[in-house]
Amino acid sequence: MIRIKDKNFKVSLCEETIQEKVQKLAEKINSDYAGKKPVLICILNGAFMFAADLVRYLDFQPEIIFAKFSSYEGMDTTGKVRELIGVTTDLTGRDVIIVEDIVDTGITMSHILPKLKNQGAESVRIATLLMKPDKLRVPLHVDYCAIEIPNEFIVGYGLDYDGLGRNYKDIYTVVE
Repeated sequence: MIRIKDKNFKVSLCEETIQEKVQKLAEKINSDYAGKKPVLICILNGAFMFAADLVRYLDFQPEIIFAKFSSYEGMDTTGKVRELIGVTTDLTGRDVIIVEDIVDTGITMSHILPKLKNQGAESVRIATLLMKPDKLRVPLHVDYCAIEIPNEFIVGYGLDYDGLGRNYKDIYTVVE
């Protein structure tokens, strides 16, 4: 059990399970992108740990860039996506993999996908560590999902509660 600000959290996914799932996801990506060099776009801040581990399991040398979008305040989505750091790399004719920590409502991804296609990307796929399928608010195809989880608030392994809790190796679920 850990405490962050006013909330208690319990372990829901241990580091070993996370690493096994990340490695299996990388194997699928390796198979799909054999002989190719896609651009990986790591969505900050939450996906930095997942992206770092994922690229260690890849058999190819991807170009890795970073972008930052925000749609959350505290534990809730605002429903509005703000672009804080955009993609400035030329994506014309490139295969792109968006690396995201969690897909829950799908609002952020539905904002990012058309932007990348408008920048000339040949293909755009989504790789996420976690997905909350019951929370999706928009139609969205996620190409690579390591773990589906229930609609609960989580922290750890890059995910935060008001900027805190990203540093944990495990993933924790809020306990009310």
